[in-house]
Amino acid sequence: MKYRITKPRRITADVALPSSKSISNRALVMNALSGAPVGLVSNVSDCDDTTVMKEALFLLEMERREGEACMLPPVVDVKAAGTAMRFLTALLAVSNGTHTITGTERMRHRPIGVLVDALRALGADITYEGEEGFPPLRITGKTLRGGELSMAGNVSSQYISALLMIAPLLAEGLTLHLQGTIVSRPYINMTLAMMREHGVEAKWMTPSKLFVAPKAYQPTSYQVEADWSAASYWYEMLLLNENRHQVLTLRGLQQKSLQGDSAVEQMFRQLSVNTLYMNTFDEGPKVVIFRRGRVAQLVDWDFTHTPDLAQTMVVTCAMKGIPFRFRGLQSLRIKETDRIAALQTELAKLGVRVEVEGDSTIRWAGPEGQPPGEIPYLKPLPGTAIDTYDDHRMAMAFAPAALVLGSIDINDPQVVSKSYPRFWEDLEKAGLNYLII
Repeated sequence: MKYRITKPRRITADVALPSSKSISNRALVMNALSGAPVGLVSNVSDCDDTTVMKEALFLLEMERREGEACMLPPVVDVKAAGTAMRFLTALLAVSNGTHTITGTERMRHRPIGVLVDALRALGADITYEGEEGFPPLRITGKTLRGGELSMAGNVSSQYISALLMIAPLLAEGLTLHLQGTIVSRPYINMTLAMMREHGVEAKWMTPSKLFVAPKAYQPTSYQVEADWSAASYWYEMLLLNENRHQVLTLRGLQQKSLQGDSAVEQMFRQLSVNTLYMNTFDEGPKVVIFRRGRVAQLVDWDFTHTPDLAQTMVVTCAMKGIPFRFRGLQSLRIKETDRIAALQTELAKLGVRVEVEGDSTIRWAGPEGQPPGEIPYLKPLPGTAIDTYDDHRMAMAFAPAALVLGSIDINDPQVVSKSYPRFWEDLEKAGLNYLII
């Protein structure tokens, strides 16, 4: 399937953003570890990843209730949900029974050895059913001893969060030493804060040492906040829109958010997009975004702690003709696809040739011989369509480019269901048209 997104005369939007996938998945896991029913978590994301998580936890809940009488197959299929693969691997290691956890072909080529090694060091019974270091895994749950554990700090924060969330169930709790550079620290902080809200002791002892005490989770009613990463695409649309007086309303965003991706507000402030926070009794929290001030002549940003915002910012700056140097992107190589290579390939289709330095930096010197903001350098080849690589963020980051190019074609647009199922419908309500071609 292919969508063609076309530029409207104007955009107008009052958007109820989807709930945070990151918070939803953590809340569901902690809720399950407390022994409470899945329904205790409200305003849960309706994205694919969270749906997979809910289904898996529901099956485990049924197994727990029915015991030996339960005839459910011991296979947990997370499909393409990387978060679910990592969190459920840890959860199954401390749950009753033996299960196999697997996923799509791409998932079976995404590494998980770092997490498996860490869990084995804590006493987990996990074996590979295929290639060493990759799913599928066969896991027999049992009580783990816990104690002291060291691991690299530059691995996916989801590995670290997975270990932290099961730590209260370990006989000795967990003292986790992170070595070297620690990436995505805001996601670790999110996990710790939510654990404390569920009644356990979890904290940083030093800038590189974490401690979780052995203590049972308390069943806690939890309402999930809106997703800041989803908001980034609306910030992008506001900036790429020709009308400098346009105002967009984004509902559900909290100023004091657990999400590191709330940094999108700071990033776009450099590009003249400002944020006004509001909160009323009737409507709850929301932000109004508008343009005021000058656009930076060069954007230099370290995405070590906010990698999911990188695609939005790369495409935004490329469409506006703004030179950039974006660092700390090493984790993009092992996401749904190799996002660095994907960005480089798809931008080249539009006439933008970015440079890649090692595995962690993307830079662009801007359009040759033209000042920032001028766009004749954008020369899409006839019949050009953006490939999405089974990656939701590729589709959503490139769709707003229609506001500059006049139109843009997106292959396999349904991938947005991974995190923002209503994305295309919300775009249509805002004025952008999309057609199946």
